[in-house]
Parts: sequence; structure tokens; C-alpha cells
Amino acid sequence: MYAAVRRYEGVTDPAEAGRVVSEGFVPLMRQVSGFVAYYWVDAGDGVMVSTSVFQDQSGAEESIARVADFVAANLASLLPNPPQITAGEVVASA
Repeated sequence: MYAAVRRYEGVTDPAEAGRVVSEGFVPLMRQVSGFVAYYWVDAGDGVMVSTSVFQDQSGAEESIARVADFVAANLASLLPNPPQITAGEVVASA
């Protein structure tokens, strides 16, 4: 498996960002080949973190491109700063 974690800082309205992600982005993620799981977390203080898991690296890379397009079109005012992205092979899980 392969995972991508994105950390967004300076989120202007976490509740609205969560709604838009849940209603608009999650359905797109489910269409990516090799999709396993997606989580959107409100870490408080204007920080939100997403974690996506795929069966392979190509699915994770496709998700990174989809995220960029979706954020630009739908979340730019809510997520004003580019995310910190960490991605890699899952080496342990429970």
C-alpha cells in the first residue's frame, strides 16, 4: 500500500471545508484506481490533515493531482496556503 498525508494550515472555516470535502471530494477519491481509504481531520487552530491510502503509488499520485485541481476550483478561499505533502509506501498497518 501507499499513503499520502497533506497538512493544511490557515484554514479559514474548518466546518465548511469539511462539508465541501465530504460532499465533493470524497466521491472523486473513491473513483481513483486502487483506493483504500480517505480521512479528513480537523486538528484545531486552523489546521486540517488529510490521509489517503491506495493499493499502489500510481493511485496516490493520481490523488495528489486530483486534490490540487479540486482545491483550486472549490476550496481556494478556505485553504489559502499550499499543503505540506508527505507520501510513501506503507510499511506497517493495523
